Amino acid sequence: MNIKSTFTLSNGVKMPVFGFGVWQIRNGSEVANAVKEALEVGYTLIDTAAAYENEEGVGEGLKGIQREDVFVTTKVWNSEQGYDTTLKACESSLKKLDLAYVDLYLVHWPVAGKLADTWRAMEKIYERGLARAVGVSNFNEYHLNELKKSAKIKPMVNQIEIHPLLSQQPLREFCANEGIVVEAYSPLGRAKILNTPQIASIAKKHAKSAAQVILRWHLQNGVIAIPKSTHAERIKENAAIFDFELSAEEMGAINALNKDKEIINKAAFLKFDENRSIII
Repeated sequence: MNIKSTFTLSNGVKMPVFGFGVWQIRNGSEVANAVKEALEVGYTLIDTAAAYENEEGVGEGLKGIQREDVFVTTKVWNSEQGYDTTLKACESSLKKLDLAYVDLYLVHWPVAGKLADTWRAMEKIYERGLARAVGVSNFNEYHLNELKKSAKIKPMVNQIEIHPLLSQQPLREFCANEGIVVEAYSPLGRAKILNTPQIASIAKKHAKSAAQVILRWHLQNGVIAIPKSTHAERIKENAAIFDFELSAEEMGAINALNKDKEIINKAAFLKFDENRSIII
């Protein structure tokens, strides 16, 4: 396996096993340069979202790259969900990215009362060829089961927060049984877990960084990780995870760190109902 390796989604589309995220990277030259650096290192998966407000910069960073050589993801934000507004949101994102299509279009969060209409729009986007694959983000088992009641096309990807303190094993197993590929955002726990003694010990044994060990843990769990950085050396370091392997014992030690603990305080900027759907 290497950085060019892929997972096969339920519709046959090949999705890279490792990618580059751009959350909180400023629009303009900062994100454009970060994307260019990642592409030069060998990343082929670039993940953005309308809510990140940097799609234009991402599009600039993609200039000069053969379209088929990069896998681009973006997402519809909560306030744009619903049938007509999701369609318009997709068209807006494509215009900002300066692309005819994205490889993966995601529903950023499950919005209460809009799941069915939003997903119907996602299916239309897929049918029109504006996205090669469609999926969801931050969906739990309840939301995925709700979609099954009316969906003609099953989500192909579920992007969720995963790191050693939040392994999400039950949800990962549910997705695996449904044929849904799992992708991890904040795979390094926003750097809050890099000094964990267990991980530091494993890193020393392999002559790797703690970040590399954690990203390798994701890879061996069959999870796509999308770390982000604006530093060239860190972007390169994060990708250097294909020349070593964690033992079963080491994987178990990292798995044991799980505390079902989110690093990102989502309640600080989002309002949830009892099913963890977004209320807007």
